[in-house]
Formats: sequence, C-alpha cells, structure tokens
Amino acid sequence: MKTFLLLFLLSLMSLTQASAQSPIRLAIAGLSHGHVDWVFNRPGKQDILVVGIYEPNPVLVERYTKRYKLSPKLFYNDLAKMLDKVKPQAVSAFGATNEHISVVRACAPRKIHVMVEKPLATTLADAKEIQALAQKHAIHVLTNFETSWYASNQHVAGLYNEGKLGEIRKVMVNDGHQGPKEIGVSPEFLEILTDPVKNGAGALTDFGCYGANLMSWLMKGERPLSVTAVTRQNKPEIYKNVDDEASIILQYPKAQCIIQGSWNWTFPRKDMEVFGTKGYAVAVDATTVRQRLNDSSPEESLKLDPRPEPFLDPFSVLASVVTGKLTLDQNDLYGLPLNVKVVEILEAAKESAKSNKTVFLK
Repeated sequence: MKTFLLLFLLSLMSLTQASAQSPIRLAIAGLSHGHVDWVFNRPGKQDILVVGIYEPNPVLVERYTKRYKLSPKLFYNDLAKMLDKVKPQAVSAFGATNEHISVVRACAPRKIHVMVEKPLATTLADAKEIQALAQKHAIHVLTNFETSWYASNQHVAGLYNEGKLGEIRKVMVNDGHQGPKEIGVSPEFLEILTDPVKNGAGALTDFGCYGANLMSWLMKGERPLSVTAVTRQNKPEIYKNVDDEASIILQYPKAQCIIQGSWNWTFPRKDMEVFGTKGYAVAVDATTVRQRLNDSSPEESLKLDPRPEPFLDPFSVLASVVTGKLTLDQNDLYGLPLNVKVVEILEAAKESAKSNKTVFLK
C-alpha cells in the first residue's frame, strides 16, 4: 500500500511538473519588425512553441524559412485563418505599429492574448480601442520595451519608492542611436520606421516612447499637465518624411521630465537620470547605476546583477502572464493602462511639434 501511494505521489508530481513546464502556443503576426529574430534565437528556452507565422510578404517568408530552417507549413498569408487553424494561446506582433489594432481586433474575440513591440499604437483612438477590446474579452495586451528588462531602472525606482530620493523634481531620459539606416536595419523595418503612418512619427515615436513609458511608471500613472515638443529633420536626405530628432518636455505639478529621442546620437544609448529633493540616481545602462543619496556622501557607482527570470526575456514574461505564473500590476511597464498613457503623451507631443505650442492635457 505504501509503495502504491509513493508511486502515485511521484506520478502526480511528474504530471504537475510537466504541466508547469508546458510551453504556450505562440503565433507570430508579421516579420517586418527588426526585433522578431529574437523569438528564433532563444537557446535553452522551452516556455513557448511557435505554432504559426502570419506574413503576406513572400520575400520575408522565404528569408526566414531559409535563415532559421522553418517548416513552410508554419506560414500563413491570412491572419484570421492562421488563428483559427493553429489556435494559439498568444500572438506576438512584429509588423508596423499602426497594424497593432488589427492584430488585437482579430485576437481579442478569440480570447488570444497579445504582445506588441513598443509603442502600443500610433494613435490614442487605436490605443483606447485596444484597451476596450482587452477588457471586453478578458485578454492581456502587453507592450514590450527593452528598458523593461533593465535592472538599473528597477533599482532607481526602488530608491524612489523607498523615499531615498525624496520627491521627484527632474527626470531626463535619453534614447536612440545613429539612425536606423546608419545602423543597418532591414529594408522592411526601415520602410516602417520612416513612414509617418505606419510608425506614427520618426524618432519621436521610435525613441520618445521610452521616456513616456518610464516617466509614467515613476509617476504611478499620473498624467502630465502639459506636453511640449520640438522635432527636427537634421538628415532630410535620409529621413524626408519623418523627424530624426525629438525633444519632449512633460510638466507635472512638481516635476518635469525631458525626453530626448534621437537618430543622431554618436553611439546607441538608453539611460535615465532621476533627481529628487534628497538625492539622485542615474541608470547608465542595463546594469550600471550612479547615485548620490545625501549631501555628505560622494557619488557611488554600482554594478547590478541582471533582472531574474522571467524578466530578462519578453517572451518568458508573456508565457508567465498567460499561464498565470506572473501577475502584472496596473502600473507595470508592460501593462495596458500605462501604455495607453504613453500613446496619449506621444500624440500630444506630435500635436505640439506641429503647432509650435504647448499642449495642455484635459
């Protein structure tokens, strides 16, 4: 009897472990976004299984079939047909930003969760519709930002939440690189980034969204009082239809954030400086922080460990959310409420840059 009971318990444990480790069924919507390659380069990861890929461009289909030795049976040129055929639990969108709304419209009624690349949408109307669809059909819609993986940003936010920085007074977020053409993105990705409809804007959208996301997170979702933006085409011979330089000022009752999104940096950068009434902290890169927490102490530099699993990999985050292992709060960097505010800020920034006036949010 004891032997039987032991075998039963071992079998039950084995089944539980197998269930816990079962990968989610993931479909890919689009291959034109340059970040899509990550999903095919995750050695040792077993938390997702790619069951279908929607891509209407035969050139991209052939390229990715050869590059990653993918089965032609994975590919579909009709999104709805793919969803009904392969029945994924989640979809990761890697097309143009203005196509995110179409992906959610297709997925939400089918109870399929969605993760998109930053930002959530190109217009506030689309962002609000995505939010309404997600709420109506009880699905998760995540927005992936590289800076969500940074241990440095989490450390700085922790200092602030613990009161070690005092009240926030000034934040500066700097993001970008030399330019998408200059760093050699694919022709399909470059076409998206330089299209004011598909991308929403140029550097303002591509890199301004990081600052809007991080500042909204630090401010616990509080909306700024006003948004002021200046954009510029420093390289019109390359980027004739969109800005390559954008500076955005977010004004809060007692704090100000300056966001610098640029395709003109000397080198790639993603850093954040937070100055409070007691101290300051600078997230230099993903794992480096400089901080000074009082007048009597000198600045110190810290080297942090990377964020723990699943937070270093957006697909692992998605799998954890879908399976219920991870619950995101309303103010999470990936979360829908926060990222609707990001789109609201970006839309106001575009309006401000176009009108040469400060936009006051209602």
